Amino acid sequence: MRATFRLFALVAVLCAGLVWSSAPGAQPSGRFWNEPGSEGEPALPKGYSPLPSLSGLVQQLRPAVVNIYTTQVIRARPMSDPFAGLLGRSDPFERFFRGQTREFKQRSLGTGFIISPDGFIVTNHHVVARADEIRVRLVDERAFDAKLIGSDPGADVALLKVEADGKLPAAVLGDSSRLEVGDWVVAIGNPFGLSHTVSAGIISATDRQIGRSRYSDYDDFLQTDASINPGNSGGPLFDTAGRVIGINTAIVGQGTGIGFAVPINLAKELLPQLRATGRVKRGWLGIGIQDLTEELAERFGAEPGKGVLVSQIFDDSPAERGGLRAGDVIVSIDGKPVADSRSLGRQVAAVIPGSRVRVELIRNGKTRHLRLEVGERDAPHGRGRGLEPEPGPVPGEGGELLGLQLAPLTPERARRLGLGEEVRGLAVLEVSPDGPTAGILERGDVILEVNRQRVTSEAELARALKRGLKQSSVLLLVQRGASQVYVVIQGKK
Repeated sequence: MRATFRLFALVAVLCAGLVWSSAPGAQPSGRFWNEPGSEGEPALPKGYSPLPSLSGLVQQLRPAVVNIYTTQVIRARPMSDPFAGLLGRSDPFERFFRGQTREFKQRSLGTGFIISPDGFIVTNHHVVARADEIRVRLVDERAFDAKLIGSDPGADVALLKVEADGKLPAAVLGDSSRLEVGDWVVAIGNPFGLSHTVSAGIISATDRQIGRSRYSDYDDFLQTDASINPGNSGGPLFDTAGRVIGINTAIVGQGTGIGFAVPINLAKELLPQLRATGRVKRGWLGIGIQDLTEELAERFGAEPGKGVLVSQIFDDSPAERGGLRAGDVIVSIDGKPVADSRSLGRQVAAVIPGSRVRVELIRNGKTRHLRLEVGERDAPHGRGRGLEPEPGPVPGEGGELLGLQLAPLTPERARRLGLGEEVRGLAVLEVSPDGPTAGILERGDVILEVNRQRVTSEAELARALKRGLKQSSVLLLVQRGASQVYVVIQGKK
């Protein structure tokens, strides 16, 4: 009887506890925080709208992003251990392999993105440049061996191909020319091996030149503060519509929140060639060019900012064969206006070698039209070593007028500057810091022309300068490394 009573009392206490816990305002034991719907939840201010989540967009985009794992086989002779005998370390097989080459495998990480359901993948050239094996992994953990179809070090773009059963999820390529500073972007990649990491930010700047591209014409990166780290290279930069607008490529090692991406429009120009031939052929006219300043525009009868000045014609080049001359101002290519030297370089580089283009130009203040057959672009030339001041020569009359120490361009000086023996002119040995050419000319320059007249001696230079400097200005043609440029020196008023 007593045991039955105790059991009845325990059941009653438990029931009472359940009723108390369900009563209004009651809290379970140990809970001391506010939850949604409680009296402590703050009321949102009028007109407040929470930021939209990117989770839905990210879930849709991640399947098209792949992690890239590369392996490079390095062959080298192992170094012997000089302390092996002293410290008791030894390799019982060393005497069999002494002097022989051993193989080591070096692995690296990167990112890419699928651009077609049949398995074409875009990444950076530097991610796969020296790889002996390339393997890609999708977000669903499927892995495939990839084949390198084509690669372009100039723009740092590569095309891969994988073979899979069925169709693969593919990203959509957008239009990077429509981007504006401040637009939101999303980066997905494989930083430090952390698969499919997502970061977001904005476009911080466009058309950035960072010296990364082999050709300066292609050095027009997008800058973003979306977090990009080692392993993100080759990954996609998406806009908020889910379209790829860039290929994440580089970072600034000394800073944070500064990353760079290749504009997707540039990649779209190159991908057909990479698929067809495995490499990119760039158009080339064989000219040296420079932007048209107000002083140069006045000299050559053109409008500032409308055209590019031709400062040099290379021997046996398409420009020479087509009749282009140094001093011409190129206004348009195939009807497309030319604003500056970089835009002209891009327009010509995008032309398939062997094609003909219509060039509109200004020569001696008059408009002319030429048709040129575009050649294939070669690697850019490097500069020579330069010249040091020489104790012997003293400034002549021409050098004094310009604040320069000059000397005839002998074969030895030409060799030190990396120039051919056919170049004729006056080499700049020293520039006076308070002369009229300070900040314009530099040591190692070679003066070729004064007011469109060739000069090879200080006497010729002095005669040409005396008249020019008494007027408003004088025009010099200068050899600088492998390039020729026009400069304007202001004369005495």
